[in-house]
Amino acid sequence: MCANYEPISKDRVHLLDLFEPTFDYKVDVYPGYDCPLIFSKDGHIEWRQVKFGMIPTWQHDLKFSKYTYNARTETVDKKPSFRHAWAKSQFALIPVEKIYEPRYVNGKAERWGIYREDGLPFTVAAIYDSTMIDGKQIRSMSMLTINADNHAFMNQFHKPEDEKRSIIVIPDKYRNDWLNCKKEEAHQFFFEMPLGEFTADYFPKPRKSTN
Repeated sequence: MCANYEPISKDRVHLLDLFEPTFDYKVDVYPGYDCPLIFSKDGHIEWRQVKFGMIPTWQHDLKFSKYTYNARTETVDKKPSFRHAWAKSQFALIPVEKIYEPRYVNGKAERWGIYREDGLPFTVAAIYDSTMIDGKQIRSMSMLTINADNHAFMNQFHKPEDEKRSIIVIPDKYRNDWLNCKKEEAHQFFFEMPLGEFTADYFPKPRKSTN
């Protein structure tokens, strides 16, 4: 389960053949933060500034995003928080530099960053939705996840006794297909993290300035 990631830098979006978004966002994203998302509207790629963590149509509390930042593919069509977005085939991509996961070393959690070996950004499968809060439209998204108990790379993260989960990386050649597919076709894009293309390192949380 990914609760923290580094979104693509604005000066690197051209590496994904995308135009630069017009809004600003933080270099470190947690649930409830604003972040960039790409989706297809009438076949055309568009950027949106969204909340990390789904706030479904029936929910009117921004804090709800702290509970819905990941959506399990096995139950996404049934869970109240996600089923509307799924039913509408509201699929999107999160452009990412790296994601962070806990790795337990000598029984203690460490913050590890997962990123491409070649240093390029990548895109993560997501679903999105929107609701109205105090008269303002709020868009939000959740990362889709798959089981990774038997994955040689992703099964090293999270508590030893917990189920292992992984994000879904959508390769370049399938991005448009994913953005424009229907829910009945979505399972075709539930790719495992490609072995040999990603690596991980220890990235402790930056200390807050006391100034």
